[in-house]
Amino acid sequence: MDRKYRYETHLHTSWASACGRSEGHEYLEGYKALGYDGIFVTEHFYLGNTCIDRDLPWDDWTYQYCQSYYMTKEAGRRAGLKVFFGWESTYGTGEDFLIYGLDPEWLGRHPEIIRLTQEEQYALVHDEGGLVVQAHPFRERYYMREIRLHPNHCDAWEVANSANEPYQDRLAYEYAKTHGITMTCGSDIHSVNDLKPGWVFAMETEKPLDSEKDYVRLILSGRGFKADFPGERMECKLKEPELPVYWCF
Repeated sequence: MDRKYRYETHLHTSWASACGRSEGHEYLEGYKALGYDGIFVTEHFYLGNTCIDRDLPWDDWTYQYCQSYYMTKEAGRRAGLKVFFGWESTYGTGEDFLIYGLDPEWLGRHPEIIRLTQEEQYALVHDEGGLVVQAHPFRERYYMREIRLHPNHCDAWEVANSANEPYQDRLAYEYAKTHGITMTCGSDIHSVNDLKPGWVFAMETEKPLDSEKDYVRLILSGRGFKADFPGERMECKLKEPELPVYWCF
């Protein structure tokens, strides 16, 4: 049987995400024990639930924000687990996007990223060789007034997210399957207490990833990977969202 490679693509730490409950290094041995080959650190970004002081100048803010990645990467080097960089962009309305393929230095050069619309963000990230994935598209939370979906402002949908209710994942899965949207998955993990079989999901690839750009190329190619989550996740009963759904084309 050919070797498959497993990666966590949606992970938060207490070093940069205000809702994070575990430090980056605390995840490493658990993911290794579960057979993962790497993780992406995707902290909540500037307009999201970050714990980095927004009163800082941009250079200082991005430096402190990216330390969670750098510290986790160094711990991963010692532990033998690859660590990659990304971030979770948000618009304060429940619309969240996972960005991959652009490095911390790129962020330091682009303070305008926090002022862009979803369409402008997609265009800029693409122009610079990155990847945009809409995170947990059908999620419903107390702070949301509506579900806002962006099939044309991203490259893929995160159709399985461990922190979602299963029916919300199935809604995303069924729409993506019907409309040919590339599917990814991630755990959206905030604590090592959730690092257990059946709860964490993985992107499974045919070849190992050596960089964030490898992941971008793979997802944009549409082949050589699989969103690996429990099959029963998509066998749950479907129901209509409680919030109104707004399509942003």
